[in-house]
Amino acid sequence: MKKQADKPARVLADIDRRGFLRCMQWAGAGLVWSFAGGVPTSRLLGAPAQKQEDFAFVQISDSHIGFDKAANPDVTATFQAAVDKINELARQPEFVLHTGDLTHLAKAQEFDTLDQLLRGLRQKQAFFVPGEHDLLGDDGKQYLDRFGKGSMGRGWQSFDHRGVHFIGLNNSAQLEGLGAIGEEQLAWLKNDVSGLKASTPIVVFAHIPLWAVYPEWGWATKDSAQALDLLKRFGSVTVLNGHIHQTLQKVEGNVTFYSAMSTAFPQPAPGSASAAGPMKVPAEQLRQLLGIRNVNFVAGSHHLAVTESNLS
Repeated sequence: MKKQADKPARVLADIDRRGFLRCMQWAGAGLVWSFAGGVPTSRLLGAPAQKQEDFAFVQISDSHIGFDKAANPDVTATFQAAVDKINELARQPEFVLHTGDLTHLAKAQEFDTLDQLLRGLRQKQAFFVPGEHDLLGDDGKQYLDRFGKGSMGRGWQSFDHRGVHFIGLNNSAQLEGLGAIGEEQLAWLKNDVSGLKASTPIVVFAHIPLWAVYPEWGWATKDSAQALDLLKRFGSVTVLNGHIHQTLQKVEGNVTFYSAMSTAFPQPAPGSASAAGPMKVPAEQLRQLLGIRNVNFVAGSHHLAVTESNLS
């Protein structure tokens, strides 16, 4: 058994916590996930040790609260639109995963604004990993104090939910061109999964992609191969990331990678501009490039389903 976090707030009754990240609030660009048949994109192999039941969750990313440039002068409004979209879902998610860049400059007032916005969500159970923008100025101290309580090291954690094992990684803290996980976190990951059966479905969430989307722009993690090697014995691994502000998908063997839209601003497609960064589009097109993704799990179907939904 791994060390549990001390008395996390508002914990779902059916979550068995492994290094559980204390519930804080919500943030980000939205992807709603629930595992279901109907639109299969990846297959879950074998039966997990924990009883498998229907459930849904939401991934949101890159809210960049505090950003006010031409690409989106009102990120608060678009984040509120994401909150409204999630609240209108017929099937409410059981928790949220935020894959980083909650704020733009990691300022106290930005975290305050985000906190207030998150209070508008019907479902407030949340797990976070930081993006590089959340670590500015104080090496992530404020992020950890406010959104990382209950996590381990510099903000990594894991938990089990209805037969699926979730792993949150921080690959932004050692950012040197590419993302990095680091030896300490890799050692923790090895230990974290050592007692799991190979049939256990795995969901990894991190800020920077764990596959080489476009290394020239830093859209990759230099030691991701070491992390993925620790997961190769599992029949189904799903990796969710933010950072690149657009939806891309890649399948490599037993691993399916998904990147998320932002609620703040789009970025150019890989290699389509001189550099990565906020991309200005006509105002009427902006919300078409921001959004959420819905996914459902139906016990016994053994399929992942992913459906995109923008904020327009």
